[in-house]
Amino acid sequence: MKILAVADEESRYLWDFYQRDKLENVELILSAGDLAPEYLSFLTTMYAIPVLYVHGNHDDKYAYKPPEGCICIDDTIYVYNGIRILGLGGSMRYRPGGNQYTEEEMHKRVKKLWMKILLHRGFDVLLTHAPAYQINDGRDLPHQGFQEFVTLMEKYKPRFFVHGHVHLSYGRNHQRYDQYHNTHIINAYERCVFDYEDENLREHLR
Repeated sequence: MKILAVADEESRYLWDFYQRDKLENVELILSAGDLAPEYLSFLTTMYAIPVLYVHGNHDDKYAYKPPEGCICIDDTIYVYNGIRILGLGGSMRYRPGGNQYTEEEMHKRVKKLWMKILLHRGFDVLLTHAPAYQINDGRDLPHQGFQEFVTLMEKYKPRFFVHGHVHLSYGRNHQRYDQYHNTHIINAYERCVFDYEDENLREHLR
């Protein structure tokens, strides 16, 4: 199954220069946060593809203007065509504001999900805004990743971990693709199409 992952910056290729066949064969869109609600509504409406999203640290406006026609999966597991997707939005807390969490607060969010994770027998995709600690994250507090995400990968071994927050344009050698044990890690900055069944992502997502 082909999946489009998006985050942080609206893609002019998809939005300003719309052609429906650009996403031919894509069955699902995952948003890792910090995108205009109008953009996500456009994607699901014009391309006729379901959009699942989590909140980025700049998505406070979703509280009064959520993306129409899209599904928020923050703090829950959503199953799409048999694929179990766990959503945990937000970034490390670095200033007053919403959608930011300390490591302890993120741990408490995950702890509240234990029954859902148990009932679903784990999950296949971890969709977040922030990266995992010391795996393609930044060393400054605003872009530092969560240790809790490392723990989730070690314990449940999801096939994919999709995140945003660290832009590939930052010039810090952030990568589109990484791997932690058997989990494929994808930085969804702007846009990235990948095949859920692809065994050679390291070559295809460089």
